[in-house]
Amino acid sequence: MTAIICSTTGCLREKIRYFDKENLLINIKVGEQGTNRAQKRCRVEDARAVSCTSMVRSSHQAVASEISTVEEKASAPQTYNEKMLANYVPIYVMLPLDAVTAENVVGDRDNLEKQLKELRTAGIDGVMTDVWWGIVESEGPKQYDWSGYRSLFKLVQDCGLKMQAIMSFHQCGGNVGDVVYIPIPQWVRDIGELNPDIFYTNRKGTRNPEYLTLGVDNQPLFHGRTAVEIYSDYMKSFRENMSDFLESGFILDIEVGLGAAGELRYPSYPADQGWVFPGVGEFQCYDKYLKADFKEAASIAGHPDWELPDDAGEYNDTPDATEFFKSNGTYTTEKGKFFLTWYSNKLLNHGDQILEKANKAFLGCKLVLAIKVSGIHWWYKTENHAAELTAGYYNLNDRDGYRPIARMLTRHHAVFNFTCLEMRNSEQSADAKSGPQELVQQVLSDAWQEKIEVAGENALARYDSAAYDQILLNARPNGVNKAGPPKLRMYGVTYLRLSSDLLEKTNFDLFKIFVKKMHADQEYTPDTDKYNHHLVPLPPSKPKIPIQELMEATKPIKPFPWDKETDMSVSGGGGGLFGFIRRLFSWFR
Repeated sequence: MTAIICSTTGCLREKIRYFDKENLLINIKVGEQGTNRAQKRCRVEDARAVSCTSMVRSSHQAVASEISTVEEKASAPQTYNEKMLANYVPIYVMLPLDAVTAENVVGDRDNLEKQLKELRTAGIDGVMTDVWWGIVESEGPKQYDWSGYRSLFKLVQDCGLKMQAIMSFHQCGGNVGDVVYIPIPQWVRDIGELNPDIFYTNRKGTRNPEYLTLGVDNQPLFHGRTAVEIYSDYMKSFRENMSDFLESGFILDIEVGLGAAGELRYPSYPADQGWVFPGVGEFQCYDKYLKADFKEAASIAGHPDWELPDDAGEYNDTPDATEFFKSNGTYTTEKGKFFLTWYSNKLLNHGDQILEKANKAFLGCKLVLAIKVSGIHWWYKTENHAAELTAGYYNLNDRDGYRPIARMLTRHHAVFNFTCLEMRNSEQSADAKSGPQELVQQVLSDAWQEKIEVAGENALARYDSAAYDQILLNARPNGVNKAGPPKLRMYGVTYLRLSSDLLEKTNFDLFKIFVKKMHADQEYTPDTDKYNHHLVPLPPSKPKIPIQELMEATKPIKPFPWDKETDMSVSGGGGGLFGFIRRLFSWFR
């Protein structure tokens, strides 16, 4: 069938032929946690819409009023709607895990440069990269080699992009999406050969060398230094060796790695130990240092006989299969509550202590500090929230596990970065009792209630309109405000990650539209002040917040309301050329 579309300017008539979906060759990738038919259908529709748009692109001026992004940049000076700029959410793209390889050189430099330049045409605000401890301090204690990252930063800067840098103190490899192996420094692993208790340990005694246990945060086991001192020295060296990039405003954000996958959590669901979704995971506190800490805490509380849990099951159990998480299980008892409070508070203190060191390292720099918290959405819709509990987030229906983290961040002027922004409940398997939408709503609301900025990421690679629209909804839960700042707005979003799949034409065309919608239909602006991101010299951390005050934040609060769908859909919603094209296709299903 042939349809005739008359443009709004000049009545340009373009014939667009539509073919049966069987004739469209579309590479549909299914996510590791399941992708339903509706999502696949979205990919087909996205490909059709973008393909049809490219057919009419021969007359850019005729359709400019209908499509919010164009491939060719106008040569005239850019103009902005100042009020709409208040709705602008900057968008960054995570670089490949091996942007700097284990050999401390930029990986496939020519190809990366080509990809960065292509990314720049999409109007993104910058990129994010891991700065691997296992690369920089690999030769020995305090023997730092920043040459690979200086080369990478110069390349990114020359491509006209800004940088978010992650202080990555964890191993690369062993998590979902990891295709590169970069271990923590060999000299640290050598210490672990003699003393394996420096690593997180499950009840069976299995060690996890991905990240040092927080039990050694203050133990001088590393050639006279504690783990916290190692992290502090690393960040101070980064500042000294990257001072030119910091002073030029190239680096906007320092994200401080605080655990597995760089997230503030215990490594409770390690894929390399056999965990598969949606297993509850396992507690990771059975190294000798955390064992001793718990015994001391229990004794002080008047219960010297209490031991760490031995009834919480194994990685791939369901909650009801364990004595700890079953209905009215151990987690509801006095002993269980004491353990979970201790376990989660140790994690909270770990983050607080290292952020204080980060603040001192970057004091006075015009940037923001950030941490990442994992979006553990499986078993969220159960009373026990089992997978969150094993990761260290003591979050139940009657106890908020995330607002204490947000409150802790207030003293360090830090941004709360959260994952799984792209996920919808309908895309998850029913037996996992997942609630990613409610989880994101709770966590973002917690951060906003504590008056701190919140950023986010997608958890899995997605290239479809449903994922982009969900991210857009979370970025501005109540939509744009054409008269000024919206009621709620995320500080920024980082898209995972740069790849050849993202840059494939159909995917990249849709991604460009997504970027424009994140920018509230405004062009990229390098001036962060225009969208109310006023970067000022980082002030010192405030006084430590008493634990009692942090625990007051465990009282549940009602989350802010969310709209049902975004008002900035990448597919044009009910109107625009994309909306019209998609409605046409719906007639022939």
